[in-house]
Amino acid sequence: MSRVDRILACADNALRTLSGSYTASRRCPGGDAAAPAAELPPAERRLSGALMRVNHVGEVCAQALYNAQNLATGDRQLQRQFDAASREEFDHLAWTQRRLHELGDRPSLLNPLWYAGAFGIGLLAGSLGQGVSLGFVAETEHQVEEHLQSHLGRLPEADRASRAIVEQMMADEARHASDALQAGGVELPAPVKLAMRLAAKVMTRTAHHV
Repeated sequence: MSRVDRILACADNALRTLSGSYTASRRCPGGDAAAPAAELPPAERRLSGALMRVNHVGEVCAQALYNAQNLATGDRQLQRQFDAASREEFDHLAWTQRRLHELGDRPSLLNPLWYAGAFGIGLLAGSLGQGVSLGFVAETEHQVEEHLQSHLGRLPEADRASRAIVEQMMADEARHASDALQAGGVELPAPVKLAMRLAAKVMTRTAHHV
């Protein structure tokens, strides 16, 4: 695609991500276990909803990051890798939105802000070269994997549908991190990793409620 086509594709991605106009290409994990959501105690249902809202925000940010880094690079192979990961992240976006609906909850009201911020960070990472861009992907996915693992420890045991989604997301994120390192990602400096963790903490704590 030409540069103009890629810019238009990024705009289309932003509109679909923020409007909820997307569908998963893979079957939702735990789909058969979705029915008991209404049977969860109210407190557990609210907790599951808050955690899945945070996960949905993470997938909104993933779309912004991958598409910004795709736009920033001129390497065709890297563009294809970002496209493939972004398509799988769209599955996560659709799964978490579906689960939010089943739980009677809603996405974050700040999704446009999260998308814009993540897109700017993705452009910056992409402008620093292929090694840094891929290293940023790898570190992001490692931190997301840790975050999802913590959610498994907090989700109600009875919420099998949400737990199945989170488990599949973890497996996908781990593979994305591995792919990025194998493609030449470099390890980021410790201060950068710390800044990423602090920014993620602000986002997750805010999205838990808003």
